[in-house]
Amino acid sequence: MRTVNVHEAKTHLSRLLALVLAGEEITIAKSGQPCARLVPLPQRKRTPGIAKGAVTDAFFEPLPEEELLAWEK
Repeated sequence: MRTVNVHEAKTHLSRLLALVLAGEEITIAKSGQPCARLVPLPQRKRTPGIAKGAVTDAFFEPLPEEELLAWEK
């Protein structure tokens, strides 16, 4: 586990995130006191076809004019 100060975390966030994605945990300290931790999130497995049969043909029909106008506001 690596500890970095807030300034270093702000300056090198992209690099620290790359380390986290590689499995490392990063502790962020303010005035020498740990205050936060960057850890990788668990990855979810996608299940192809999970919505199969749940989408009807109506989903692909054009929206009514009043609905389209509402999106433009």
